[in-house]
Amino acid sequence: MAVTACIFDAYGTLFDVTAAARTAAGEPGRGDLAAVWERLAADWRAKQLEYSWLRAVTGDYVPFWEVTKDGLDWAMERAGLDDLELRERLLALYWELAAYREAPRCLAELKAAGRATAILSNGSPDMLDGAVASSGIGEWLDAVLSVDAVGVFKPARAVYNMVGARFGTDPGDVLFVSSNGWDIAGAAAYGFHTVWVNRAGLPVDRLPGRPAHMVDDLSTVPSLAATL
Repeated sequence: MAVTACIFDAYGTLFDVTAAARTAAGEPGRGDLAAVWERLAADWRAKQLEYSWLRAVTGDYVPFWEVTKDGLDWAMERAGLDDLELRERLLALYWELAAYREAPRCLAELKAAGRATAILSNGSPDMLDGAVASSGIGEWLDAVLSVDAVGVFKPARAVYNMVGARFGTDPGDVLFVSSNGWDIAGAAAYGFHTVWVNRAGLPVDRLPGRPAHMVDDLSTVPSLAATL
């Protein structure tokens, strides 16, 4: 078995990052949010990522929860939503993000095949613990690895080093799965086998690391892993 460990990004890969805004928008009395929730969710995610990259470059590390709150504040201001109660509700829902429906079966099939499975995420440990618990996927994970341990965000090489340190693997033993093109580029350049879960049908990023495989969702990852 060439690939002994399958490592997953969390947000956007296993967990639906739009779920918090979508859920809140469907609640009674949320008409203002309902009109803009899709844009707000996209802005929130974009700023969350941008702030993590900028902080990685400048060395101004803070836990991902702080980045998440800052991104939401920017997105709400852009949307014209000045509502502290709504802000607290959206943040609370982020701790309970739903897993994509194919995620549990994907992880279960990998475990049944004898492969180690783990999350490698920018998320703070408490954030990840909340999402794993609420989604019910913890029974199929051997580890949940957070960048808090190294104090820098992906795609820094120090983050990908955490996989070998935890599982005793070489990069060629690892299949890395992410929905983020920039994350896949970093992991590919590092030497991992890579699968880009390109749910939105986006072009490949113009970066040195290129995805080895591209899929629409997680359902085919176990069969793909078996070929490597």
